[in-house]
Amino acid sequence: MTLLLAQISDLHLDGTDRATRRATHVMDYLRALPRPVDALLVTGDIADHGEEAEYEQAAHILAAPFPVLTCPGNHDARPAYRKALLRQPSELGPVNQAHHIAGTAILMCDSTIPGRDEGRLDAETLAWMHATLDGLGPDMPALIAFHQPPVELHHPLPDSGRLEQPDKLAVLLDAHPQVVAVLTGHAHTAAASTFAGRPLIVGPAVTWTLRMPWEGDQPADREQPPGLAFHVLDDERRLTTHYRVVPEA
Repeated sequence: MTLLLAQISDLHLDGTDRATRRATHVMDYLRALPRPVDALLVTGDIADHGEEAEYEQAAHILAAPFPVLTCPGNHDARPAYRKALLRQPSELGPVNQAHHIAGTAILMCDSTIPGRDEGRLDAETLAWMHATLDGLGPDMPALIAFHQPPVELHHPLPDSGRLEQPDKLAVLLDAHPQVVAVLTGHAHTAAASTFAGRPLIVGPAVTWTLRMPWEGDQPADREQPPGLAFHVLDDERRLTTHYRVVPEA
């Protein structure tokens, strides 16, 4: 294995015992692994109401001996996210960050449209992604992570809030063959698909799991344990994903 990543998504921390317990349990599981992951990706909806207190709690819960890389989701608020979680100046612009982990570039991108559930990679973010990938050169593999999936997942709830203008992302991927895969959250269901010839991996949610239409009429299954994904990137730039649930004791 050249790179081992964990991914969690949609913690929806809101100060309640339930949300706190589930997120803490997942992090306890990850911190106790016999082999530590190289990094943890948190793909949005970290807070439920976008309040500073929720990000203060998130910073405490997500503290780990490995790098923790985050991007915002539609429930997150950029100023409070920056101030309380990233310890950066409180600003309104998109939150985009590039990281280098074990010879791989990981772009944590902001696909949020403030005040809306739908996502979009705006002009500023797309320009940053192009420039960042151009600067890597062709030999460094890259992963792109953001919140809203760019494809239909066959459930009306996530499909009503997916990434808009996905063709612009497809153009970016066509121009940068070193991008190995796209990782998202938002849908509250572990899923695997393809987009623009790349694997598209949707991480499961910590807070609740989406029931698909063939599983019942009520979309939110709050009894399912929290989920996470492990991603292994090998020397051939093949990404393999293993999904896990973490039952509470």
